[in-house]
Amino acid sequence: MAKATDDSIDIGKLYGYDHRLSEAKDKSQHKEDYECILAAANGSVKARQLAAMLIPKFFKYFPQISEQALDQYLYLCEDDELGVRVQAIRGLPLFCKDTPEHLSKIVDILAQLLVTGEIVERDAVNKALMSLLRQDTRTSLTALFKHVGSTEERGAEEPSTWENVREKVLGFIKEKVFPLKAELLKPQEEMERHIVNLVKQNLQDVTADEFKMFVGFLKSLSLFGQNASAEHVQELVEIIEGQADLDAIFDLPEKWTLDLLKTLAECSLYATPQDSRQFLPSVVQLLKKYMVRRKIEEMNFTYIECLLYAFHHLAYKTPNATNSLCGYKIVTGQPSDRLGEDFSEQFKDFTERLSTIEDLTRSMIKKLTQGMDDQNKAMKAAKTEEEKDDIKTQKQSATSGLKSCNNILAMAQALHSKSPSFIGDQKINLSWKELAKPSVLPTAAAAGQKRTAAAVNGVNTSAMKKGRGAGGFQNQLLNKAFEGLSSGGRGGRNRGWQGRGRGRGLR
Repeated sequence: MAKATDDSIDIGKLYGYDHRLSEAKDKSQHKEDYECILAAANGSVKARQLAAMLIPKFFKYFPQISEQALDQYLYLCEDDELGVRVQAIRGLPLFCKDTPEHLSKIVDILAQLLVTGEIVERDAVNKALMSLLRQDTRTSLTALFKHVGSTEERGAEEPSTWENVREKVLGFIKEKVFPLKAELLKPQEEMERHIVNLVKQNLQDVTADEFKMFVGFLKSLSLFGQNASAEHVQELVEIIEGQADLDAIFDLPEKWTLDLLKTLAECSLYATPQDSRQFLPSVVQLLKKYMVRRKIEEMNFTYIECLLYAFHHLAYKTPNATNSLCGYKIVTGQPSDRLGEDFSEQFKDFTERLSTIEDLTRSMIKKLTQGMDDQNKAMKAAKTEEEKDDIKTQKQSATSGLKSCNNILAMAQALHSKSPSFIGDQKINLSWKELAKPSVLPTAAAAGQKRTAAAVNGVNTSAMKKGRGAGGFQNQLLNKAFEGLSSGGRGGRNRGWQGRGRGRGLR
């Protein structure tokens, strides 16, 4: 009974301090009242909850003790009582409403609180962070990314704790920030440039999944989108190169092989004629590696899709280079046509491989189609949500496989002629990409149709001229990729963590 009475007295005093401060014209003259509110952060549970509401309310009026106020408030964010912690977390954005100079520190504190295990507490942290991101996106993102990059300044902090915070921050960025980029990144060009710089500065050590996540996000920005300038495409490739640690020898897992081939396919669209001529032999070499000659051999269909796409786009810009590589008879009037030489064996080998992969692809389409029929029947018979989710996953995989197979057939069938038309536009939509809007880029004439005067063997000559000197692939990146892939190697990044740590304390 006495304890309840004491609590009532403490609460009554706090309401009194609140009333005097609220009514005062010059609140700075009531420093003692505010200090009493700070002291209540060490009181009863109800007193601590009320203090969590009042400390940020009058914070801006007492800049001379702001550091003391924040330190006292942080104890409330780590209180033993869940209700006190949640109330304190909800109040953190209020410190920045009128005193934005504290925003970076508050974001840093909230980032550390993302590791909490309580759902209601984590929800409060997410909402507080989103509130600050909407108040000042630039400063908030900068503070968040400090938990992603270099850890040299972290000193003796616990590595496991710091890694846990980093993982949670990355999850928040992926799930909360990236989906709202249209809302948060305003003005668009300025803020996209800022987040690109943050990625470049802080991704000094990333896992394969993190690498894919960030590159995927960057490619979704307008800076690197469908209408990106050559300079921006070059910048994206340099970002990829900067993370590839190319001077070391690594053991690249299959996932990295696929990621490299997908990157190769997507970048081939922007290659200059000079780069195309340089890298086409390596692409053909890889094609011969993965285009099996016998139908009994296994084939990775996505690998073939990537390589055929790259082959078409590189050959489109330097068609006569395929004469010696594949035995074609493309005439441009240049000595590099090499029309007097016999490359019939190369043509026979290349087209036989094409025929084999076409047969295997048709068989796979039949298998996938039958499988989808079976999956539709299984879906009707499924009784549990778990069974339905499993079938949905199978259907999504089959759908992606069908897209890949159809792309392979479309690209392979165009290559049987002695003078084929190479695909140099974006009419082939890669199986892992969302369906693009109709392209406004000039397109090569389809096989069997009359070609315009500007196109020679599927090559738009004006596009070739524009490409010169615009900046293409990064030689080191692709050369290393080709080295690793061609050797059957798995040359990728060994991304271990290096001495990271941050204590749980929020100071």
